[in-house]
Amino acid sequence: MSYRQPAPGTQPPYDAPEYGSTHKRHPKQPLLRVPQTLTETSAPRMRPALYETTHNLAKGPGWEAQGERITVAGRVLDEDGRPIPGAMVEVWQANAAGRYNHERDQHDAPLDPNFKGEGRVFTDAEGWYRYTTIRPGAYPWRNHHNAWRPVHIHYSLFGAGFAQRLITQMYFPGDPLLPLDPIFNCVPDPAARERLVAAFDLDVTEPDYALGYRFDIVLRGRDATPMENPA
Repeated sequence: MSYRQPAPGTQPPYDAPEYGSTHKRHPKQPLLRVPQTLTETSAPRMRPALYETTHNLAKGPGWEAQGERITVAGRVLDEDGRPIPGAMVEVWQANAAGRYNHERDQHDAPLDPNFKGEGRVFTDAEGWYRYTTIRPGAYPWRNHHNAWRPVHIHYSLFGAGFAQRLITQMYFPGDPLLPLDPIFNCVPDPAARERLVAAFDLDVTEPDYALGYRFDIVLRGRDATPMENPA
């Protein structure tokens, strides 16, 4: 099935010199297209009955995470603006202090025992998804001297099976670290980079509870959201 390809410069390259680790892990030989069988394209079916969903990462029975609550909502669309229903959307992030709940994260920042920093939702019939979480903190990384990652949330989107997966990141408006971040700036096209930045949305904001942000995701075509693993 053919579809519109991304416009040149709208997707990050496999090897980005300013993002050091890409040189060590990107393919050194031309990619080979491996034909997919029915198994890769149709199984296992991703649906809520088989996977636990987490619509509120910030609160559970008897506990509440520390930090600023936010709600994120948006639509998952194809290249013609049509909704993608039933897409599994996974998110993961650092806590409010800028630390991941993972043993390999040794950043000198406090862990929140009430915040796992991961969740999963599915899009509805109109392609909408929605979840509540804690606004993550910025954190240092060792790409270059005094390097800090902007505030961001990681996204993973699945199609009909595990072979249909796209990965990206959502950033926040007005972050002063964005112009300095090699990962964000791997995308050559400035307009495409802006598609990675969520917009504050009063309609998504929950009164007396959480500020709201809108983040739409276009899976392919000329206006596709930049992905870390473009097809």
